[in-house]
Amino acid sequence: METFADYMLAEENYIKKIEIAYYLSKRERLFFDKSVIFKTELARMFIDTMKLNVDRNLVITACLLYACRKSTNPSDLSKIKSYAKDGAEYLELLGFDEKFCTICEQANRYTNVEPRTSEGDILELVDQLGGMMVDREERRGFPLDEAIVLLEHRNLKNYNNIYLEKFKEFINKFCSLSPSLTVNKIRLSFLSSAVYCDWKGCYG
Repeated sequence: METFADYMLAEENYIKKIEIAYYLSKRERLFFDKSVIFKTELARMFIDTMKLNVDRNLVITACLLYACRKSTNPSDLSKIKSYAKDGAEYLELLGFDEKFCTICEQANRYTNVEPRTSEGDILELVDQLGGMMVDREERRGFPLDEAIVLLEHRNLKNYNNIYLEKFKEFINKFCSLSPSLTVNKIRLSFLSSAVYCDWKGCYG
């Protein structure tokens, strides 16, 4: 019998995959907002631009689903620390295998799941950078240059992420494509991708 995991992983169309995740969130009351799409797009661009040798479909699917149990209350510290683990456990019920659930749980280091996976390291980078760049109710998003510094020297200071240097190179490549842009405009260029702005679901 086909599971939701089989259905989701078999879908190769990027937009349709986003729609599946969105409608699942509506049906099951899961977390899904425009930051999810932004982080997924950031991961897709990183993999494609840097030609990373990872399972692209697995990473994109994980990006869309790993935060499914995230709380909308930023002051709920217990949920902030547990949502990746809670999400992984929920996704297992939907038929996703241990590897996929491990990748999702490795989006942050609160449970310190070892050994680290390459896909988990990508999730960590886009979750950290994307989380800082996106506007929140309590603050404006960080400028790209400030976010990168914080990512390297604060958030991941005591951790080894195998793609950190590649990720910084990717950001520099993106910036070099539009040398006349200010840092803030570069940030807005990320945020105004066609997928991010035009897909109605991210505002639903």
